[in-house]
Amino acid sequence: MRNAGSPHRRVVIIGTGAGGLAAALELSANGFEVIAIERDTEPGGKLKPATIGGATFDVGPTVFTMRWVFEELFAAAGEDLSAHIPMQPVEILARHAWPGGTRLDLFADPARTQDAIGDFAGAAEARAFANFHAEAKTIYRLVEEPFLRAVNPSSIDLIRRHGLEGLRIKPFTTLWRELGRHFRDPRLQQTFGRYATYCGSTPFAAPATLMLIAYVEQQGVWLVEGGMRRIAEAMAALASARGATFRYGTHVERLLVEGGRVAGVVLADGEVVAADAVIVNGDVAAVAAGLFGPEAARVVPRRPKSGRSASAITFSMLAEATGFPLIRHNFFFSRDYRAEFDDIVAGRLPVEPTVYLCAQDRGDNGLSGNAAPSSRERLFHQLNVVARGDEQPVPPGEIEAYLKRTVTHLEACGLSVRWHPDEMMVATPSDFHRRFPATGGALYGQATHGWRAPFQRPSVRTTLPGLYLAGGSAHPGAGVPMAALSGRTAAACLMAELAGERAATAGWRQAAAWGDLSLR
Repeated sequence: MRNAGSPHRRVVIIGTGAGGLAAALELSANGFEVIAIERDTEPGGKLKPATIGGATFDVGPTVFTMRWVFEELFAAAGEDLSAHIPMQPVEILARHAWPGGTRLDLFADPARTQDAIGDFAGAAEARAFANFHAEAKTIYRLVEEPFLRAVNPSSIDLIRRHGLEGLRIKPFTTLWRELGRHFRDPRLQQTFGRYATYCGSTPFAAPATLMLIAYVEQQGVWLVEGGMRRIAEAMAALASARGATFRYGTHVERLLVEGGRVAGVVLADGEVVAADAVIVNGDVAAVAAGLFGPEAARVVPRRPKSGRSASAITFSMLAEATGFPLIRHNFFFSRDYRAEFDDIVAGRLPVEPTVYLCAQDRGDNGLSGNAAPSSRERLFHQLNVVARGDEQPVPPGEIEAYLKRTVTHLEACGLSVRWHPDEMMVATPSDFHRRFPATGGALYGQATHGWRAPFQRPSVRTTLPGLYLAGGSAHPGAGVPMAALSGRTAAACLMAELAGERAATAGWRQAAAWGDLSLR
């Protein structure tokens, strides 16, 4: 193992999802020798695109929010985010539809959203939205420092910081119950209840704290030019320019542990890559299952399968879409949200699913680029299902029947979709489980159910010296910006340890934009 006092300390990063890439950029910009090892042929993790009928699709995350996370990351490396990742803000956040033809748009401008809700459901519901939005903003303000930016947050720390005001994050009531307190119209309850699905959870069990997502979205949703993969490509390219090495098509067999400390990794072909520290940017379920060796498994709690977040069935296709004014982000809600989630929790495919449809050739006001209403365009459909891809594969016949039900539901909402079977790709929980072992296809780590759940995600810092975690299944949570936050936090803790300092547990903002952790 290298001397921890040497000027070129080496860090191995396993996996190049958003968390691993953020850590690679942070560390390489601070003078570390970074070796990022990825078993796939390109960076990105869930951001990796797919090619269907000659067209490139985003088949993972499609919504870009919390731009400030990446602005801070790139600024710390001496770069301007906009110079590396061109993007445009949307005016319409999402279009929502129900069987029978009713529609509701949410806007980046809260005043426009309030007016739209007034036209949709009446003046009382418009006033309810104003109160709802104000509470969402308060919740975000209360959790940003002591939770999102913390290394190992706890409810005690939050209360210590905010006192009784901390209870305003509404941890002890469900999102659905709180929405019922705000809105009488069940369609509005669905509209905002969908935020629970952003972390693979059900609004009937997730804490009302997730209201904060409403405020996050209205701080900005962005369309990334060239697709979401540009985020991964830009981070990898900049890390490489700062000296990081990326080894693709390479599989890590296990961690190397010597003297009670991580000393590197052992590759599948037997090669040993020595390191002063290792960051695992993989699902913590894989670590807990022993896929990186028994020493790592002992320091990561193994959660029950019943606590997994949701998985998905996705249909990506080149298709003709008519009859409905699609924008980039569209939601087609079921008639009975509770029955839908009862089916999901029970492991059944819902009789009538809610469909998220990302029309990837459209902007927020309709068509963009070369697409036209009568031409084929890139459509990505995502439907929530239970994460049992390791033990209960969905039979092909059921997938075909589910696709027919999905199309029927879209038609009830006014959208007609026509495609050719050779220009469609289906992904199921079993497919996600193969890509992300030990998860069952869960896409967001553990579900956020109950008030303790947000505080039960593993910290980026483990009790095995030299081992750190990053990614959406670790703290602070799922989603591209949250995963990137975990990578920066892991890098900060690692730098503090190797500098002989004690990592801040109250949050990493006091690191003065990471400057006093710089080890150049």
